[in-house]
Order: sequence, then structure tokens, then C-alpha cells
Amino acid sequence: MIATSNHAPFNAIADKVLNGRRISASEGLWLLENAGDHELGLLAHHVRMRKHPDDRVTYVISRNVNYTNVCITDCDFCSFYRHPLDGEAYTLDLSSLRSKAQETLDLGGTEILLQGGHNPKLPLRYYQDMLGLFKGMGLHNHGFSPSEIQHFALFWRMSLGDVLKELKAAGLDSIPGGGAEVLSDRVREIICPKKGGADAWLEPMRQAHKLGIRSSATMMFGHVETLAERIEHLQRLRDLQDETGGFTAFICWTFQNRDNRMAHIPVAGGREYLRTQAVARIFLDNFDNCQASWVTQGGQVGQVSLRYGCNDMGSLMIEENVVRLAGAAFRMTELTIRDLVRDAGFTPRRRNFYYQLREEPKGLDEKLREERMAADPGRIPVPG
Repeated sequence: MIATSNHAPFNAIADKVLNGRRISASEGLWLLENAGDHELGLLAHHVRMRKHPDDRVTYVISRNVNYTNVCITDCDFCSFYRHPLDGEAYTLDLSSLRSKAQETLDLGGTEILLQGGHNPKLPLRYYQDMLGLFKGMGLHNHGFSPSEIQHFALFWRMSLGDVLKELKAAGLDSIPGGGAEVLSDRVREIICPKKGGADAWLEPMRQAHKLGIRSSATMMFGHVETLAERIEHLQRLRDLQDETGGFTAFICWTFQNRDNRMAHIPVAGGREYLRTQAVARIFLDNFDNCQASWVTQGGQVGQVSLRYGCNDMGSLMIEENVVRLAGAAFRMTELTIRDLVRDAGFTPRRRNFYYQLREEPKGLDEKLREERMAADPGRIPVPG
């Protein structure tokens, strides 16, 4: 039994959660504002274990391919984009894309995460060729945030549905949840006005789900939003999931402030991340999976989040550029991920996008340890 004698409201909310009943937005906000850290973690972990009663924690080997950094959307929080005539602007050609795909395959990867700027010069054919290349090499195409899809529809003069049908026919398998930021019209008007309000993110997701294209959902928090607006975001996600059932997972992370127009805002720390993650796990009762955000918080906080509602360590991320340029510099090898999972009391397992377990090579951990020693001969071997 999870209870605290000091807060009758917590006990009432905990009773609902422990009995598998849905909490309201006002109850979610109360938890975020008032619940103790330990109690929040216990309650979120209960939900996680109810959905995943085994001891497995999964992860996927994927690569972020930022195919272009050209963007005309001018989001205040972004340190990645460049304007079309900027000297650092780029768009990757097929040869570069093929090299990245082959490196991913050589490292055991199964998935390519495609994220780019809103480049007004790229035609549909560019995206068709890129998707076809990766698909032909046996990789899962996890590509194009809802804001990118809105951009495609505008510049190609097509409906959202037609854009999605063309991309699906070319090899698009699923859609990442990037660009959601916080799904509050007030917040988005401040930090990314050219992306539109919350519905501009939700509608491409809705239409994709209806076409059988599944997606993840995200939240970037810790900037101009209120706690109530974080709950508003979760409510919008839960409502759409009730409608379509198309989301596979939820991932939240903290805003990073280096080299962007929001550099004056302090970065939220690990405690704030863990509390928000726990409330999200409790509130999003129709989401099967929650990913740890070790990319912004580091491996140790990512490990702790496995006791705050997360059942997945996300991606190995062979390459990542967007949050790195904003100040998140954490990197981990596959062996490090597996060791962190084991130290937290779980069993690590490779998965695919759909959270289906992959068959792992016999002696995988020993092989990874040998590779690490070969790369760093001075390292002292650590048993286990």
C-alpha cells in the first residue's frame, strides 16, 4: 500500500491508481504540485509494473539522421537550424545517407530516425528517394515530426492525408513525436509561433494513425510553461490515444538552453524531470511504454527513471545533433546501457520500434566488453 498520513488527497488519488482507475487533470496537477518524490516514484513504478510485470527494460539501436538543417520556422529554443543562405546550412545527398545507413547496420541498428528543418527547397522526390534507400537496406524509417509534415503539405500544395499516403508508399513506417514541445496554444505562440497551436501537431498524428502509421509522443518542458500546461499537454495526448490508439510510447525531456534565444532560462534538473516523468506515467494510462531521457539527463538519472515509471531506455543514438547543439552532451555505449539496466535490477533487451523483442547474439555482453577493451586498452575490466 502506498500512502502518506500527511496528505489525504494523495491517498485518494493513490487508491484510484492502485485500483486501475483513471485520474483527472486536476488530480494530475495536484500530484505534480504536492506529492512527495518517493511516493510519486512508487506510484509510477506500480503503473509500470502493472503494464510490464516482467523484469525487462528494452532499448533500440537507431541513428538520428538530420538530413537537413535548413529551416524557416525560427523556434526560439532551437540551436540546430540554419537559414537557407547561411554558410553552415546543409542537405545530405544520397551518398552520405547511404554511408550513415551502412554504419548503422554495422553496429546492429534496425532503425533510422529522420529529423530535419523546414527546408522550403526540397521536393517530394528527395524524401521518396531517401525513404526508399533506407527501406531497401532493411532499416525501419521512423521519420518526420508533425510540424515537418505540416510544412510538406504547405510547400508541396497537398493535403496532410495525401502527404502521408505518399510518404507511406515510399517507405515511411512510423512518425516521431518531436515538435510537440508543450501542447498549449499559449506556450507555442511564445516559443514556436510558426508551428501553429496544439492542433497543428495533433492533426497530422491523428491522420497518420488512421492510415496505420504509428508514432511516439513527446514533451519538452522546463521553459515558459506552467505546471497546469504540462498536464494540459498530457490530457491532449491521452485524449488522442483514446481516439486512435496509435501512440507506442511517451518520452519527455527538459529544455536545453545553450546557443539559442531562450538561453536566459535555467535548465531544469534531474528532480524536476523525474517528478514530471512519474506523473506522466500515472496520467497516461492508455500508453504502454515510457522511455527514459538519458540524452538530456545522463545515464544515472536515466537509470533512476526506471523506478519512476520508465520501462525503456530509448535509443542507443549512434548519432544525435539537435539537443547536443543545445547543450546535452551525454553519450552511452550499448554496454553502458545494459550495465545501467542490470544495476537497476532489470534485464536489458534489444527491441524494435513496435517494442517487439529482438533475438540477441549469444554472448552479447562479453562481445561488447571485448570491443570496449579493444577500443580502450588501458581500461581495467569490470566483472559482470
